[in-house]
Amino acid sequence: MKEKIIQLNRQSNGILFPALLLPIWILLYLNLQNFANFLIDNLAGMTQGQHLTETLRFFLFEVPKVLLLLVLIIFGVGILRSYFTTERTRNVLEGKSLFTGNVLAALLGIVTPFCSCSAIPLFLGFVEAGVPLGVTFSFLISAPMINEVAIVLLLGMFGWRVMLIYIVTGLFIAIISGWIIGWLKLEKYVADWVFQVKTSHENGENGTVRFSQRIQNGFDSVKEIVGKIWIYIVIGIAVGAGAHGYVPEDFLSSLLGKDSWYGVPIAILIGVPMYSNAAGIIPIVSVLIEKGVSLGTALAFMMSVIALSLPEIIILKKVLKWQLIAVFVGVVTFGIICVGYIFNSII
Repeated sequence: MKEKIIQLNRQSNGILFPALLLPIWILLYLNLQNFANFLIDNLAGMTQGQHLTETLRFFLFEVPKVLLLLVLIIFGVGILRSYFTTERTRNVLEGKSLFTGNVLAALLGIVTPFCSCSAIPLFLGFVEAGVPLGVTFSFLISAPMINEVAIVLLLGMFGWRVMLIYIVTGLFIAIISGWIIGWLKLEKYVADWVFQVKTSHENGENGTVRFSQRIQNGFDSVKEIVGKIWIYIVIGIAVGAGAHGYVPEDFLSSLLGKDSWYGVPIAILIGVPMYSNAAGIIPIVSVLIEKGVSLGTALAFMMSVIALSLPEIIILKKVLKWQLIAVFVGVVTFGIICVGYIFNSII
């Protein structure tokens, strides 16, 4: 009886601790912009609107934001992973074609409003759980590209037609790109440590696991994965902050003139070094279109920023070998180019 009471106390303490941390996380996350503004405007006394000022403001806001999101997402994925071993996941997917898995993963990405950096922990969770590699890429592409923020902003700024076009084309790119990557069977180009993490989690799944242990799995996942990729996040956002602060919109609109045959590939080349989410990039796309950039070129630029950014590629280098990254970039780039030219020709 005494041992049961001790076990119940340990379990309740294990649940209570993250419950107490959640309000602190929310408070920090909601005040990140105010904190960045205080450091830049009040403490440092920098002039608003200058390139260096806005570059530093972007960096000081985005780094803690992405890290906080990573901690929360990895913690949740770590708990969920404790319920699903590779065998269980494969049983769930049994009887479904690979293409069906790509469709389901892409649709799942729509309801997960994460930026590309935040989607990577979920991508790792899929791979570690035994979900096919191509299916994980369908999710990785869809999650940042199509979400409720993008849908609402596109509807408000451009109307239902553009919104629907973007959803359909984004899903098409995510599904087909993931299917091609899965068909090529490139699992050997995933970093070895990813599968080692999977093995260690599987070995800990013996019989019934207390929920307090599942919570501990979440904390262990945060320590293990964030510890491996945080430096890549900082480097990636630093690159994006420089592009955010020093690349002028007028330059983009003049270079991407309407009906320019080279506009789509140039838009992708300019968009890749940037880092932003849908809320940050869609207003810029609206300005570009008002200044004469064609819709297809603007959408290609938006897709490249959200789904194919250099910061994301830098982070992916920690979990993927360069051969697989090259295939991923090539397939997605080809899909975005096709979408850009198609829209420029019909709209």
